[in-house]
Amino acid sequence: DLSITSFLIVCPLVFLAGLVDAVGGGGGLIALPAYILAGVPIHYALGTNKLSGILGTATATYRYYKNNFLDMGLAVPCLISALIGSAIGANLTLLANEKLLGSLLLIVLPVATFYVIRDKTFTSELSPYPRHYQIAGTVAISFFLGAYDGFYGPGTGTFLALLYGGLVKMDIRTATGNAKFINVASNVGALAVFLTNGKAIIPLGLCAGLFSILGGYVGSGLVITRGSKVVRPIIVGVLTLLMINVAYNTIIKQ
Repeated sequence: DLSITSFLIVCPLVFLAGLVDAVGGGGGLIALPAYILAGVPIHYALGTNKLSGILGTATATYRYYKNNFLDMGLAVPCLISALIGSAIGANLTLLANEKLLGSLLLIVLPVATFYVIRDKTFTSELSPYPRHYQIAGTVAISFFLGAYDGFYGPGTGTFLALLYGGLVKMDIRTATGNAKFINVASNVGALAVFLTNGKAIIPLGLCAGLFSILGGYVGSGLVITRGSKVVRPIIVGVLTLLMINVAYNTIIKQ
């Protein structure tokens, strides 16, 4: 049962999630708890969050594309690679121990955060690497993070932007734009499953989606105009929030 309180709780937080997600990824770490806080059952919260989140992420992606910060030559093969990886990762969830992955992330996340703080992760210059290296590198990154997304998920967009910038030396705007493109594509399949099974509250999702669109528009604008000055602190914040989330689920909750 929906009430005006549900909308008042969800919509402002989804705006914030859309803004954060457009800048550095990890918006789901804000949006999903907002739905649960509003009293939405977990499966409906997951589906409704996908509905609103995709609208915001698609808005940010389109804005990056319009401003020439989306490299389609890299994005298309990365999309295919990420979808294959996601399918493999989803199947691995049936075999692997999620707590083990959580424990590994507790080691990886502080290292990643330190790497970003060092101020050498992103560049505003053209990549020094040849095109074939860029393609091979981004396809490999997309495959492994697609598998992570299918297996576990939180922070996928953040890790994509981080590795595109850190390992392949894509400039921060293009790394973020391509990460958003992959995120949209990888989430469409999940949304289709939730909608098919009736696990989304469409009125709430569409209303929150308007706020997500606004957040995605504002967040992408910040990246386009300010680049790494706004992206770096947001990514550090998302990684810190993800560390807390993983620690809670791995050590305390289990």
